[in-house]
Amino acid sequence: MFAHYPVGLPGLIAFGVGGLLFFGALFATWLRGRQAPKAADGQRDRRSILWIALQGVAIGIAGAGRIRVDIVPDAPLALTQAAIVLILMLSAAVLFDRSSRAMGKNWALVARTRDDATLVTGGPFAFVRNPIYVALALFMTAMAIAYGRAANLVIAFPVYAFATRMRVASEEKVLRAQFGPAYDAYAARVSRFLPGII
Repeated sequence: MFAHYPVGLPGLIAFGVGGLLFFGALFATWLRGRQAPKAADGQRDRRSILWIALQGVAIGIAGAGRIRVDIVPDAPLALTQAAIVLILMLSAAVLFDRSSRAMGKNWALVARTRDDATLVTGGPFAFVRNPIYVALALFMTAMAIAYGRAANLVIAFPVYAFATRMRVASEEKVLRAQFGPAYDAYAARVSRFLPGII
């Protein structure tokens, strides 16, 4: 990939701690999904799995390459990197957790709804329609910084943006089929990724 820069151990530790929180929230979401009452699928688009895989590729690109831990742990640069990484990772973990809790039984990996689904417009979904993808972008950015691979984001972000846009298109198709005018009204009111912008 691109040139890398040296990092300090505190940034890697911050990423590790944030990663534990993020994947802990993901595991808790999976457990809640298993405990939810079963229901038949309403609408489904299995093609979204392709875009999920491409998002994963983008995240992999962001962290690809050798990690050089060359900065002494108490150096200002190492502590600054750690603070930035920790803020990004905590934001990603909290946003993912609150979003998945707001979705409740509606949460799914692939684009689908349940017969008994409700349109989720509360919690983080009151501000953006796709907060989980924002959380993943924060995770990807934190990893690139922690690993000294921020330049990789030049490739990773466009790949992630394309995959996410295609995944969102699949999901919106499913949601419009299930909720019709209610989803259109919600989409007209709330931006996809950044409040009032996009």
